[in-house]
Amino acid sequence: MSGDNGQQDDWISSRKNRLPSFTEVLSRRTRPPVDLFMFYLFLQREGAEDILDFWLDVQQHENLCRAYFKDVRKSGRTIKEDWPQYWDYARRRGSIYGTVVGLNPSSAAAKRSTASTNELLTQYEKDQLAALDSAEKERAALSTSPHPTSPSAPFDVRLAATSPQTAVNDPFDAPRSTTPFSLSGRTPTLFHKRASRAPTIIPRSQAVSRQDLIRSAEHIYFKYLSPAANTINSESHEIYLPPSLRIHTFPLDSSREPDVKNDQEMALMAQVPDMFHAQKEYCFRAMEQDAFPRFLRAKAFGNLTPVSALVRLVSGLIVLWIGLAAAFALIFLDVQPKSKRFFLFIPFTLASLFLISHQYELDPILVFFNQSESTPFRTLTIREPYVKKLLIGRAVWVSILVAAITVALTLIFWAVPGHRL
Repeated sequence: MSGDNGQQDDWISSRKNRLPSFTEVLSRRTRPPVDLFMFYLFLQREGAEDILDFWLDVQQHENLCRAYFKDVRKSGRTIKEDWPQYWDYARRRGSIYGTVVGLNPSSAAAKRSTASTNELLTQYEKDQLAALDSAEKERAALSTSPHPTSPSAPFDVRLAATSPQTAVNDPFDAPRSTTPFSLSGRTPTLFHKRASRAPTIIPRSQAVSRQDLIRSAEHIYFKYLSPAANTINSESHEIYLPPSLRIHTFPLDSSREPDVKNDQEMALMAQVPDMFHAQKEYCFRAMEQDAFPRFLRAKAFGNLTPVSALVRLVSGLIVLWIGLAAAFALIFLDVQPKSKRFFLFIPFTLASLFLISHQYELDPILVFFNQSESTPFRTLTIREPYVKKLLIGRAVWVSILVAAITVALTLIFWAVPGHRL
């Protein structure tokens, strides 16, 4: 564990002069307010958290497949002997599990995983596995979630009662789309309703079977990819994908064992481990290019949620109206002594603080107390070093603006001659 702590310190030290990358956020190597939980809340406010849920669920599915392949190898059998259809599919089409199943890792066919996924696996999962000091713990750590329909499953299961179809689109048949992902289609959520609970490494108590892989894939398909999800579920979880990456049917049935004599069914089953990887990588790129930059702007350069910023705007306008009303009353009633007008700095300070905080989406008082909002009016401690440095710099600038505006307004209304009406 000391080695893990040392590596964590190295990661933090490397980010003292830069913002974290999206891969670092997904692999849980960042700290608030730019960690995975805060990114999930950011997507949730935009009504687009399903894209991250899908990515995390597919990550679980892929870890489950890795656990199955490792169990086979530990049993003394090869993947070619245990699952010849998958071996042939992976050899011909390539697979992200090339190293695990024993394919030549240097071949192009064995490298279906992108650099982002490779980095997550090598820097995150291997570090987690290195912390386990026995074979049994290693075996438990290489697994993912329990059965998706079990009570301990980390996500709600919404499966459609459909019969097996006759064909499924192979996601590798068509080239990956480069169309930017649109984070839209659902009503934005202003308040937190559910948190992301999708660890990529989850203990298990028994060996993974092929039926577990089918159940995992079926769960993902009916929750995120099936158009029927819009009518079956009270809340839509279907994510947007370009036409070349859509999967229109799921031909396998998790309630029964596949017929080993049915070549077509076994060929379809061989696609299950890699079935969603192209879609997962598309979602990764979409979040990295669209949502993640906006997330960094919101959390690394500000510390307020949209609702909180809006409340400050309304409060600032009300306090400014009160301050101006008091100032004109002092002038037109010619209140003496004139020094009483200096007390106008109180409403002017509050008004300028609220209004500038809304404009910059940053409350300098919260920053000086090392706090950032997670949900409206709920805060957490800022722990990311470079983000803390950026926010302090911006908080000082906002404080200077507030002071300058307050002094200017106070002196202007102090200098105006009184005139009793």
